[in-house]
Amino acid sequence: MDKNSIIGFVLIGVIMIGFTWFQNRQYREQMEIQAQLDSVARVEQMAEIAMDSLKRAQGLVPENGETQVKVMNMPAYKDSMLSVARLAEPELVKLENDKIEVVFNTKGAQPYSVRIKDYKAYDSTDLYLIKPQMSSYDISIYAGEYINTKDFTFEVASRTDSSLVMRLPFAQGGYIQQEFNLSEGSYMVENQLSFVDMDNVIPRNVSMFDIDWGVVIPRLEKGYKNEKQYSKVDYYFTGDKKPEEMGRSRNDSKRVDSRMKWFAFQQQFFSAIMTAENEFASADLEVKFFEESDPSANLMACTAKLRSEFQPSSNTVIPFNFYFGPNDFGVLKQYDLKYEKIIPLGGWLVNWISRFVIIPCFDFLSRFINNWGLIILLMTILIKVVLSPLTYKSFKSSAKMNVLKPDIEQINKKYPNEKDAMKKQQATMELYQKAGISPMGGCLPMLLQFPILFAMFRFFPASIELRQQKFLWADDLSAYDSILDLPFNIPLYGDHISLFALLMAASMFIYSKMTSSQMSDDPNMAPMKFMSVWLMPIMMLFICNNLSSALSYYYLLSNLITMLMTWFIRKFVVTEDKVRAEMVANQNKPKKKSRFQQRLEEAQKMQEQMMREQQRKRR
Repeated sequence: MDKNSIIGFVLIGVIMIGFTWFQNRQYREQMEIQAQLDSVARVEQMAEIAMDSLKRAQGLVPENGETQVKVMNMPAYKDSMLSVARLAEPELVKLENDKIEVVFNTKGAQPYSVRIKDYKAYDSTDLYLIKPQMSSYDISIYAGEYINTKDFTFEVASRTDSSLVMRLPFAQGGYIQQEFNLSEGSYMVENQLSFVDMDNVIPRNVSMFDIDWGVVIPRLEKGYKNEKQYSKVDYYFTGDKKPEEMGRSRNDSKRVDSRMKWFAFQQQFFSAIMTAENEFASADLEVKFFEESDPSANLMACTAKLRSEFQPSSNTVIPFNFYFGPNDFGVLKQYDLKYEKIIPLGGWLVNWISRFVIIPCFDFLSRFINNWGLIILLMTILIKVVLSPLTYKSFKSSAKMNVLKPDIEQINKKYPNEKDAMKKQQATMELYQKAGISPMGGCLPMLLQFPILFAMFRFFPASIELRQQKFLWADDLSAYDSILDLPFNIPLYGDHISLFALLMAASMFIYSKMTSSQMSDDPNMAPMKFMSVWLMPIMMLFICNNLSSALSYYYLLSNLITMLMTWFIRKFVVTEDKVRAEMVANQNKPKKKSRFQQRLEEAQKMQEQMMREQQRKRR
């Protein structure tokens, strides 16, 4: 045997020995893996049998094997620890402080119920912003397989009265952790979602996870229509002046493809707000309202399907915050996240009046007075005093118009035809100029008061300070008052009679009758008279019958004080003799034509020139 043959045999021997060793190692590893799988299978089988036996012992299922079939049909997971967590019994864990009580379910590590302590529902029961089992919170992520956290029971790693840590372990040693912290005196629950040692479980190319949160908000107030009108969903983009809103009193859905900072499920006076410190990548928001006849007394179902970004690592932490509390302007503002902007205070001018005038005044008066009916009275008087110069100017202009009423009627008789409308208007303006009357003297001061009226219209129904505050026959100033519940429903009016709304409409009718006497008898003014004397009071009666009784009460006080001021000014300040004397004095003063009168004269000259040209063409 030559040298080359020996070397060949030696190499063949080495290869055969190495191959045999490798095969034996592979076989041992396969046997170990199979043993683990058999062990897990036995554990799962024992867990299934235990669960089935427990349910049978509790009498929850019949002895026909239906439960066993359901258990056996549960989805199988590659990770053995997930299979165990799928079958583990959940428990409820409570966090609370002096403001709220939040109960968590370890099944999904999610909010189970939220009770706000300082408030009661309209029926005097505990105020649950989220009733038990009326919330579903789920995180969906790919960790070797798609998982939904709501399907698994988390282990409680640690808990105190103010903190709770729950974990979902994986077979390879990593875990998903949910940590919740609640500080004393706060409505904010701080949340940290962590993926710990999951870099070997979650592929590196996975950079997104989904959050699905659905909440059913119950009815908490007296009036369904009013509560529904002021309930909605809000969402906010970083840097914007105010949040966007959707679904006010109606079903709605919205796809948001831009980065979003927070969103709010907003009931009339309370909200559940979720904030992402690193922003949500996108969102699908939806709100659906229940009918008033809903047997469970639910108001609306809100859902948010969110997508969030993260960077996989050995310890990835994503912070969130949950606000469960009242829509109180001061409370929301202290978080410095524009939460207070969800309170519907109107457009920029009305909002400015509400924020810097009305709310500070109400807060100041409430420090010394506990009766909100008295506070509204004092606030109404204060507003009337501040606006008294404008009111006086309006009344004075109206008094002058009343003195000139016979002269205006003479002008109407002199120019009865529509073709002389320009001449009639010019003659009227000359009369006003001689008397020292501005055409807008009576209207402009009243128009300047409208922003305050609108601010009050926005403020009262949205003011949580008035919620469940009693005054006279009203048991809740934030809702309608009723002196008679009707056995039927009147379209657009309701099934009750609000006394404050009725008195407000009556006072509006009387005041309109007082002021309409100063209007011209010109037939063209008849529709305006009918609208101010009859139509507006009836419209306001129908509108305010279902709105906040504080709003109707304020309008009633405003009308009564205005009527008193009108009588006093007409009787002692702006009398007819004084007005005539002032008008005579003004007639001797040199008059400067206003721009409006100059334009009117130019328009009249152009009209006369056009008429002459038309007559010339006819010839």
